[in-house]
Amino acid sequence: MATGFLRVKGTQIVDGNDTPIILRSSALGGWLNMENFLTGFPGMESGVRAAMQEVMGEERCNFFFDRWLYYFFTEEDAKFFQSLGLNCLRLPFNHRHLEDDMNPRVLKESGFRHLDRVIDICAKHGIYTILDMHTVPGAQNQDWHSDNRTNYAAFWDYKDHPDRTVWLWEQIAQRYKDNPWVAGYNPMNEPADPSRKLLAPFYARLEKAVRAIDPHHILYLDGNTYAMEWDGFHDVLPNSVYCIHDYSMMGFPEGELYRGTPEQDKKLESQFLRKCEFNLRHHEINRCRVALIHKQLQIYDSHGISWSTWPYKDIGLMGMVSTRPDSPWNKLVWPFVEKKQRLYVDGCLIKRSPEAEAVLERMAKWIDEVSPNAKATYPLNWDTKRHIIRAVFHTFLAASLYKEFAELFRGKTHEELEELAKSFCLEQCVLRDDLNKALHQYCKNR
Repeated sequence: MATGFLRVKGTQIVDGNDTPIILRSSALGGWLNMENFLTGFPGMESGVRAAMQEVMGEERCNFFFDRWLYYFFTEEDAKFFQSLGLNCLRLPFNHRHLEDDMNPRVLKESGFRHLDRVIDICAKHGIYTILDMHTVPGAQNQDWHSDNRTNYAAFWDYKDHPDRTVWLWEQIAQRYKDNPWVAGYNPMNEPADPSRKLLAPFYARLEKAVRAIDPHHILYLDGNTYAMEWDGFHDVLPNSVYCIHDYSMMGFPEGELYRGTPEQDKKLESQFLRKCEFNLRHHEINRCRVALIHKQLQIYDSHGISWSTWPYKDIGLMGMVSTRPDSPWNKLVWPFVEKKQRLYVDGCLIKRSPEAEAVLERMAKWIDEVSPNAKATYPLNWDTKRHIIRAVFHTFLAASLYKEFAELFRGKTHEELEELAKSFCLEQCVLRDDLNKALHQYCKNR
């Protein structure tokens, strides 16, 4: 039984008895907000869903996704999650599951049904949940994980987008205001406001609107530029946690491998502390990745902060749990996944291709020569090559592959679709034991 609502007291999160609690969690990435590299499709969720519906028909497409969402997290997942000592699960969701761009401000109960189911399962096993709006109307950042079919974050330029977002959070707050197992609300994931002037005022507006309905729940507020910086933040909102996203490129295939050298350890901690600046003011690659996780968790523990890994489940890249290589799902999509890797259409699943590199290098060099100011395009931490990948490979090229992916499902019977969805069921998945052991080590007896 939950001991009251979690809240912020000073620099700590405490429960209803004023006992400090550190949230040690993971995230259900790829579930109610599908991400291409986690599940195998190209491009963005809304685009691939539309293509699959065109090929499969509405009824069969809805059947498949309903079963897929069910199998992605069941009571068995909650039992396993709790057995590791993890006490919180972040639930990313696409706003399009709760309302529709073509029918705005009308709630969709189907999306809430799956959200409610997982919240209730987690509560039954003593696991808190954080509701994370991973996409907002108009898209809050320039990248694929906000279901943005372009590289333009329109949220910041059209009044109705923030208006709708506040309205939707008011509805969410009304629904969950009395649930103490909801650890709080994450209003938007990885915002990227080019002006650096709009995010903090938006948070202040949203905080006031939510608090008028729900005075209890914590707000988890991501920093600007993909939760990495705090320009424009001056005041601390009450009962709020300010969140950084401490991804290290040493954990991705295209980055250097983590070897545990003093230089790498120093770099890790300096990156973490830089991202915390506002808060302080007020196989080999997998083995190396696990060593990196160990070091990051050690840093977080030494600073006494809550943390969340990413993600809980995927098709074999970085999840705590993954679909089996011989599962119906992987056997169907893996040849396509390998093609995607060569074409650079996923942000986190790239295999170096001499052909693609040659195109990129030539185009980036030409753009930098004819337009030196291109390097000053926001986000500034993206070089010209990264901007080209996002603007061309992740959008135009990826979208051209929607139909090819959707055709994999043509003619599938309900029984075949059920088996494909069931590939994500815990009992049919494989556990990443080394990663889970590392997480358990930092959860037990704490």
